Amino acid sequence: MTEPHSTPIPNCVAIAGVDPSGGAGLFADIKTFTALGAFGCGVVTALTAQNTCGVTAIHTPPPTFLAAQLDTLFADVPVAAIKTGMLGNRAVIETVAAALRRWFPDPTLLPPLVVDPVMIATSGDRLLDADAVCVLVEQLLPLATVVTPNLPEAAALTGLPEATSRAEMRRTAERLRALLPATSGRWVVLKGGHLPGDELVDLAFDGETMLEFRAPRQPFGALHGTGCTLAAALTAELGFWFTKQNASGKNSTAAPHAAPTLTAEAAQTRFAAAHRYLHRAIGACPRIAAGHGAQPLAHMPLRGHNS
Repeated sequence: MTEPHSTPIPNCVAIAGVDPSGGAGLFADIKTFTALGAFGCGVVTALTAQNTCGVTAIHTPPPTFLAAQLDTLFADVPVAAIKTGMLGNRAVIETVAAALRRWFPDPTLLPPLVVDPVMIATSGDRLLDADAVCVLVEQLLPLATVVTPNLPEAAALTGLPEATSRAEMRRTAERLRALLPATSGRWVVLKGGHLPGDELVDLAFDGETMLEFRAPRQPFGALHGTGCTLAAALTAELGFWFTKQNASGKNSTAAPHAAPTLTAEAAQTRFAAAHRYLHRAIGACPRIAAGHGAQPLAHMPLRGHNS
């Protein structure tokens, strides 16, 4: 959504892996933050040898270096929203969760946290160890404001069969919500792109309100980075929301800089804006000629193509 010029620019952090092709991961996150007007910061969880066709190798920096990145960043930069993407293994998840608790020991002071539970790349390559799923559920989801799984990821998180209909999606969203804190303002955004059909439907659920976001399926075949892009767009939108709420004094009854509650009204506005951004980036993707595999998205206005 368009922000007033008086709204401070939020600092948004992506904690994710690097995709050298630029279609997914940390680079896609930073592009999305920038396109939406936020200031993007990044913490590297993994280095991948990857292109639009697949992943050929993964290097994970030591947890001590990951912790150093997080501590150095949080010591200096005031953060308005945080996104996690590819975490890879249980040691990385434990390090990220420990850093968040270390820097935000009062949960009410943690800025909006969007957890994108990246497990499998578009190419089918595994990006999260199987034994790390339970650690993500136990250590990171309790901190999350929003979790954004696709249908296979939701099945892995809940133990339910992968949803094959919208009715099953609703049941899965309800089960996912039970994995988040019982406090209000915590949301599941369940992505429905794996269901067949000409219309894409994503669901958002906070335990009481079920929101739907619909868009036509665009005829571009396999796409690279849609999940990263949607989660990053949500992060940017929530960064603006968090910054605006605190700057306006609407959150004056809480401790300084405490995160306001993400109401259904606010979620509808911010989630819809993120959804629109994703589908604009998909719609413009034929302008990008990068690789011979899954199609990357177009995050930036292209020279000569601004009309």
